[in-house]
Amino acid sequence: MRGVNGLHHITAIAGPAQENLDFYAGVLGMRLVKRSVNQDDPGTYHLFYADAEGRPGSDLTFFPWAEMAPPRRGHGLATEVDLEVPDGSLAYWAERLQRYGTRVGAPETRFGRRVLALTDPHGLDVALVEAPAGRAFAAWEGGPVAADRQIRGLFGAQIWERDLAATTRVLTSTLGFQEIGTEHGWIRYGFPDAPGVLDVRAAPEGRRGAWGVGAVHHLAWRVDDEAHQLEIRGRLEASGREPTPVIDRFWFRSVYFREPGGVLFELATDGPGFAVDEDPAHLGETLVLPPWLEADRATIEQALPPLSFSAAAHARS
Repeated sequence: MRGVNGLHHITAIAGPAQENLDFYAGVLGMRLVKRSVNQDDPGTYHLFYADAEGRPGSDLTFFPWAEMAPPRRGHGLATEVDLEVPDGSLAYWAERLQRYGTRVGAPETRFGRRVLALTDPHGLDVALVEAPAGRAFAAWEGGPVAADRQIRGLFGAQIWERDLAATTRVLTSTLGFQEIGTEHGWIRYGFPDAPGVLDVRAAPEGRRGAWGVGAVHHLAWRVDDEAHQLEIRGRLEASGREPTPVIDRFWFRSVYFREPGGVLFELATDGPGFAVDEDPAHLGETLVLPPWLEADRATIEQALPPLSFSAAAHARS
């Protein structure tokens, strides 16, 4: 059985877009590789942060829906985003984050890896996880963080579930995850040759989670191409899931479905990629729209707030 290839991207809900940009590009030093709009809500930005090339698996994206209330934590919701950083870099990151006023926890160890938990300006729980070099990664030479300390991409995510058994069946039998280990009530699933772990915890006593500013919207899993995507989509249908038809997002093709506990998942193709409509040297510098929204550009631009980089937030260290 051919399963998914790890994480493709994670999308979360943010507050004001400028504050989101200042933190993720300025403080965390991720490159803004695509400045576009939510294709289902074109009056809202869709901001994509990744490594310098915007390769699949490095991509953390946001819908800035500042008018939403905070989320309700609970089962059926992804509760944390984990980002990979180089071994030995947590002391640097703790100092940098505290210098910019970010709330950070004490370093801890999870599944044998050192971790620094933090909360972003809009309440999203994020963890920086040290890992040895090895994944494909392109450093952002123009960024505020030195190449040997930069965030390399997505490490994984955490989700809470009311019924572990149903979710586990879809993860292992349909999507091809393998159980890696158990620790402090968390079960870790992942892949031997692809980045992107999923830590799952039973929360039968809790309430149902709900989206809001500072919540994860969905987790997207990599597939090679549309044939691979349709293969897994067929297995999802056969297992009783209700996946959407294939949706053209221009930079990749998407299929969405909810796993049994309610977390929104996506199957996303590796291509065509973010350089299909921009010079790789200038990714993210201007507002880019898929062709079917170009006729509405003037209206869309009028609805979006202006964005600018803060020099203070981009100090190299």
